[in-house]
Amino acid sequence: MSNVQSIVNEILPEVQGQRKSEYPVSPLFLNRWSTRAFSTRKVSDQDLYTILEAAHWAPSSYNDQPWRFIVAKTEEQLSTFHSFLNEFNLTWASSAPVLIVVASDKLRENGDPNGAHAFDAGAAWASLAIQATILGLHTHAIGGFDRNKARDILNVPDHIELHAVIALGFLGDKSVLPEAIQQREVPNDRRPLNELVFEGKFE
Repeated sequence: MSNVQSIVNEILPEVQGQRKSEYPVSPLFLNRWSTRAFSTRKVSDQDLYTILEAAHWAPSSYNDQPWRFIVAKTEEQLSTFHSFLNEFNLTWASSAPVLIVVASDKLRENGDPNGAHAFDAGAAWASLAIQATILGLHTHAIGGFDRNKARDILNVPDHIELHAVIALGFLGDKSVLPEAIQQREVPNDRRPLNELVFEGKFE
């Protein structure tokens, strides 16, 4: 069985014992988890743009496709992105070979507000993360960054909202992480489904 088939059809060893679904879903969804231990191994442009290709096929309201992706993959670009990450996130995200700012256009082409832009950008991020998992890569979405500084440095106009910085790369050895973070370096579980789903009305 190929590596891709294993990721899609089998629970990976690092996930076994950590996650169990209440209903039968593809193992792919359980195999996707957010590591902080990234290898410095480079991500090929083929893989990077396959992941971005998947993201841009996400569903969107009126097919507006409001998502935007700002990518850092060279040393110079990564250094720029590091400058607006908060201190905690920089301690681990600095190892990731690719960083991607996920943003979205708040306006439709005719200038009207797009009330679905953030919802649609979330769909694109989910597609990005799943495609990365299929390719044997890992992602981690970072909310802790200075949005004003990022906007200024990256020359982002006001009608574009910045949502998250995505660390992308291959799984690394957790021993490279600070000790306090190492203890958290396992696939986390989920709350019971019945706490989150309401039939008929919110209770």
